[in-house]
Amino acid sequence: MADDSRKRNPADGGSPTGGHEPLGARPTRSAGGEPFPLSWVRAVGSRTRRAVRETGQMGVFLGRALPCIVVPPFKGTLLLQRLRFIGAQSVLVIVLTGAFTGMVLGFQGYHTLRRVGSEAFLGPMVALSLILELGPVLAALMVTGRAGSAVTAEIGIMRLGEQIDALELMGLSPYRYLVVPSLVASIISVPLLTAIFDVVGIGGGYLVGVKLLGVSPGVYLGEMESYVKMADILHGLYKSLSFGLIISWVCCYKGFHARPSARGVSQATTEAVVLSSVMILVWDCFLTSVL
Repeated sequence: MADDSRKRNPADGGSPTGGHEPLGARPTRSAGGEPFPLSWVRAVGSRTRRAVRETGQMGVFLGRALPCIVVPPFKGTLLLQRLRFIGAQSVLVIVLTGAFTGMVLGFQGYHTLRRVGSEAFLGPMVALSLILELGPVLAALMVTGRAGSAVTAEIGIMRLGEQIDALELMGLSPYRYLVVPSLVASIISVPLLTAIFDVVGIGGGYLVGVKLLGVSPGVYLGEMESYVKMADILHGLYKSLSFGLIISWVCCYKGFHARPSARGVSQATTEAVVLSSVMILVWDCFLTSVL
């Protein structure tokens, strides 16, 4: 009798008929014991909620920093230091990148236009490609990799060393001392670096097209003057201004909210570079569609 009741008790793993359930009868479960589809939905929902919360925190961060730009006292010395770090020290990498980008455009554009007998339009092709798209985007990406990552690491180390907490305890705004100089310096520096990138890139295209491939210098420059309009230059200027804001905003936010550990600072630096680069490309696509 005891053996019979044991077989009939489902709680002991047996079925009412005395056998065991087949392996495929139970749904697949996650490590937490939930059915797999439910655990997957929960994970996606958790990540989405975390992303939305961080987006809101970034908006609040920018909203707190922007008023400090126009409210005195102004930190001129800190601004000059940031201009030197973000702007002047990035000129070399901008010149190198711009020169070789223009050379590549010159080679590729010449051979492409030659197929349809339009080598004379090499100048406008190089200039418009740089002014409208490649100049602002590549210059912003170079600044992100060279200066943005360093800004994030610097602020993150200050968070690790409790220097930001010390500023708050003394009644000083960390936004005014740490964030605003980087914001203003980036907004000023990125358009200037983009202009340098464009000019050097056009020079690189001239070197390849005129000196190496035999395009007439008068045709190269004359057609460029005919096709490049002020609206195109303003288009690139608007993009570079917005890219400068994105770089400083994201990098300062990631450093400001880095976890106070060595791993946290390194992770914040990586996230800042990746997120800034992605936002630059997405925002570039949006501006291209509306401008």
